[in-house]
Amino acid sequence: MTLTDLLPIAHEAVDQAKQLITEMAVGTVTAKGDRDMVSGIDLAVEDKLRSFLLRETPHIGFLGEERGGGTNNALTWALDPVDGTANLVHGLPLCGVSLGLIDGNRSVLGVIDLPFLNNERFHAAEGHGAYCGGSRLRASTTTDLTQAAVSIGDYAVGTDATERNRPRLALTRILAERVQRVRMFGSAAIDLAWAATGRVDATITLSNHPWDMSAGVVIAREAGASVIDADGQPHTLASTATIAVAPGIREDILQILRMTKEQL
Repeated sequence: MTLTDLLPIAHEAVDQAKQLITEMAVGTVTAKGDRDMVSGIDLAVEDKLRSFLLRETPHIGFLGEERGGGTNNALTWALDPVDGTANLVHGLPLCGVSLGLIDGNRSVLGVIDLPFLNNERFHAAEGHGAYCGGSRLRASTTTDLTQAAVSIGDYAVGTDATERNRPRLALTRILAERVQRVRMFGSAAIDLAWAATGRVDATITLSNHPWDMSAGVVIAREAGASVIDADGQPHTLASTATIAVAPGIREDILQILRMTKEQL
């Protein structure tokens, strides 16, 4: 099956997820470590999509945030059933379902839906462009860092959170001194999808979980953003950070990341 064959299947899966997210009660919220949580909706969506995708595409592996799986297959679906669970639990509409397809160590297809925002369905397949609905997406063309809005990933929780937050806090401080605005939406899917639309000029997350990133990475890349690791190399499954940035401020953002590292 080609990517264009698989894209409608991904859309159908995300349709099912959207229906559950908008119609179900949040349900039981269970702690999974320090200040992290999983809701009944997370589990219901992941279970439903796992069954659907394994039935429709049995040759493709499956990795979900909540119940796991693997990326040993040449092709693997990577699902975050609710990206932004903390937002959902607090009644904030900034959350979404993120379904990506990984080929080896590279994201090649993605669908993101933000179910509580109108007409916010994003998709891309490698070589075929990125879209919101039927509209082609174009990343920001800014060349002026002082006019840039930059989103950042959540601060760390759980084991060694204090140590892992040192670079995140340093990054926030340096950005705040140099860019127009710093934003934290609480959802990697939103960060990357909105980088693809140009609503933010860059997004920086100092982590790289495949369920969080795989869909948004290909959407941002197909929209023309530079999608890279913290060292400027192309983003892969092995990257330690996830950066999507307007090409015109790519070197400025990499310089900020170098400054962040030097301050630690």
